[in-house]
Amino acid sequence: MNVLGLQFNIAWENKPANFATVRRLLQAARPEPGTLVLLPEMFATGFSMNAEGISESYGGPTETFLADTAREYSIWLLGGAAMRSRDGHCRNKALLFSPAGKLEGFYAKMRPFSPGEEARHYIAGTQPSIFNCGEVTLCPFVCYDLRFPELFRAAAAARRPQLYVVIASWPEKRIAHWTRLLQARAIENQAYVAGVNRIGSDPFYRYNGHSVIIDPQGEIIADAGETEGSVSAGLNLADLAKYRAGLPFLDDLRKAQPSSDIPSASP
Repeated sequence: MNVLGLQFNIAWENKPANFATVRRLLQAARPEPGTLVLLPEMFATGFSMNAEGISESYGGPTETFLADTAREYSIWLLGGAAMRSRDGHCRNKALLFSPAGKLEGFYAKMRPFSPGEEARHYIAGTQPSIFNCGEVTLCPFVCYDLRFPELFRAAAAARRPQLYVVIASWPEKRIAHWTRLLQARAIENQAYVAGVNRIGSDPFYRYNGHSVIIDPQGEIIADAGETEGSVSAGLNLADLAKYRAGLPFLDDLRKAQPSSDIPSASP
């Protein structure tokens, strides 16, 4: 499968402007039918804590845009949005649409960004989501989730995803962490990892992109740099299967039994 990530400066709380940018970048990239296209966290608004003002119920403008765009280009399309659930709570979600424009499922960010008081505005998700996306088994996460390897390991123990996606608004001042953590998640879980970040600035941070695609050995195979554009690569699933068979680390992960009976250190 081909993977394409779009990196751009998100206009603050301006959905029509961001929809137009995504369309322009897609027209320039000309993805092949069946490509998995990735958009950053809260791509339509920026990482805003104005949850009541920007969040949408299902069927709103952002979902409609994603569905229509996936159908128009015959692509798989995953993007982040502030969504209001039936329970009335707002969640920071990743939404996945099929080439037919169907919502295949969603993931709610499990680790709200505590330094930005995200948990005051958005309810945390409770478990990873894993999807069959064309020929690839895909597990998406959102930004701050990247710092918590146990989330990725839980997904690996359950279904061994071939591709992890992290959509983000990761600030420039911590960009070195971004790259290294993505590489670590790839190595730990013997999987491809795609990290899609934004550029530009919002009222709080500056962002310098470096959207990347990383192979299961932890090597960066594509990097979007620091300017508007895209990052793309093809995934070699046959080579991934051989690598996992030759070094079956994930078998040992599945055998591990977590225990709460960890003894305290002796005085």
